[in-house]
Amino acid sequence: MTTLLEPPPVSPAAGIRSLELEITGKCQLRCVQCLSESSPQATHGTMTPADWKAVIVDAVSLGVQTVQLIGGEPTVHPYWREFTELGLSLGLHVEVYSNLFHVLPEWWDLFAREGVTLGTSYYSDDPAEHDKITQREGSYVRTRCNIREAVNRGIPVRAGIVDILPGQRVAEARSELKSMGVTNINTDRVRAVGRAALPGTKPTLDEMCGRCTRGRAAVLPNGDLVGCVLSRDFPVGNVRGTRLAELLRGPGWAELSASVPTPRAACTPNDSGDCDPAGTEACEPAY
Repeated sequence: MTTLLEPPPVSPAAGIRSLELEITGKCQLRCVQCLSESSPQATHGTMTPADWKAVIVDAVSLGVQTVQLIGGEPTVHPYWREFTELGLSLGLHVEVYSNLFHVLPEWWDLFAREGVTLGTSYYSDDPAEHDKITQREGSYVRTRCNIREAVNRGIPVRAGIVDILPGQRVAEARSELKSMGVTNINTDRVRAVGRAALPGTKPTLDEMCGRCTRGRAAVLPNGDLVGCVLSRDFPVGNVRGTRLAELLRGPGWAELSASVPTPRAACTPNDSGDCDPAGTEACEPAY
């Protein structure tokens, strides 16, 4: 893949307005439902920093408005701040989708920049239940503390709750987030992808929310282009060998888009209504 940071002379392709960049598989947590099976032992993948920067530059030329840095935990990637700064310099809105388990003091100034928002997952108001899902003791306390810090600093926070366990305190988690000043809160059901998939089964496009390829796309740590981070098992090419615009105009993307079931609910592409989870209430298959 070229590393030149010059947008190719192309017009918008495939109507993509939101691009998820899964910059790493590493994460301090090991959530039981994780779509990418992230963990502390995972890697950053084969995409180089130059590869990611070239994708961000290409995205601008294609009319993309938002890039989301996601993982894994994006802030464990050594270049995540450079990716954020590059996106901002090109006029993109950048969302950092973080577990907010570990935040260095010097990161807050970047999170507070105009054009940056934070996304995070929250599972319960019960510390034991939250930590049972993340598989990391103390994750509830640390995430809650950093959500409060972000709100106190006036940083926009979007929180999602995935309903995973029987009897999970989803309503109580929503109430607790509201009490902390978080107003952008939505829920989604767990989807059978990654660690949430039944043993011996493969994900199907019917399990997706219906927004894959519709105004959105994602690039995985190995460079694969997919309809969203949830539809990772259905790649249409790799940005390390082919420019993003060419892939989005190719037959593989068209075939994938035609295969994704149409959502019944009105969905917007400028967020990730899946693993994040939703920035709008869950689309079909509805939660």
